Amino acid sequence: MLFLYKIPGFLLLLFGGFCLSWGGLIVRSFETTDAWNILLLRSFFFFLGVSIFLLLMYKKDAFKTVKKAGLAGLLGGFVMSFSFIAFVFAMMNTSVANVVFIISTQTMFLAIFGYFYLKEKVSIIGLLSIILAMMGISVMVGDSISGGTLFGNLVALTIPVSFSILVMIIRKNANLDLVPAIWYASISSTLISFLMTNDLSFTNNDILMGFLLGVPQLTFGFVCITIGSRTTKSVTIGLLMLTETIFAPLWVWIFLNEIPPISVFIGGFVIVLALILKSFDKKTIKV
Repeated sequence: MLFLYKIPGFLLLLFGGFCLSWGGLIVRSFETTDAWNILLLRSFFFFLGVSIFLLLMYKKDAFKTVKKAGLAGLLGGFVMSFSFIAFVFAMMNTSVANVVFIISTQTMFLAIFGYFYLKEKVSIIGLLSIILAMMGISVMVGDSISGGTLFGNLVALTIPVSFSILVMIIRKNANLDLVPAIWYASISSTLISFLMTNDLSFTNNDILMGFLLGVPQLTFGFVCITIGSRTTKSVTIGLLMLTETIFAPLWVWIFLNEIPPISVFIGGFVIVLALILKSFDKKTIKV
């Protein structure tokens, strides 16, 4: 399993984004409508998946690796657990396209947090792309006030913010292996959802969907992202993970015929335009 560390970071991030893109379709495929039940199944299988990964990767040194991650790993995992919770609630309260377009703004939050926390410079183009992305979010959130999806859109904003904080912690502690951070996240989200759920009876279909969410979608996705983020610049990570933004609405359109309102496409177009603009950012003129 150590071969993962030899794969270029950008390839891991691309594959991680592809894995995550299936989340919306799988959430839509549950029979239960209880978000806490879905989160519990997802978190439990995620915990199993990450635990097995740690054992296969580090074998007898797994415990030492978790311990070595220290406070940085624990804090990163706790922050990331809020992203997992927000993902399920957002997917159940707004369209998949809304959620993934809002998630794609993580590249802007990464640039902002990188400027304040890591002292990474932000260029004029970077600043303009951030403003443009925020305008795109405003279009979607503004329209959702009358469409009943405001809650889902606002909750979705928690995801790129939490992810960006995790990346800052990883980048600040590049000498540490913070894969254990996602193990802590799985424990935290499992405990929270277990305490909040009122029903522990699950159908076979929901158990299968929980497995698909927890292992192929989330474990594979976040292991690749966590490892790939160690050697990739903050402003580049979000761009590479546009595979999630591109494929997630496609899956629900093909399999469930889910077509979001026109405002989602307008706001999403503005956000993608901002990301494309950011990709031309070569200079680092401090503003």
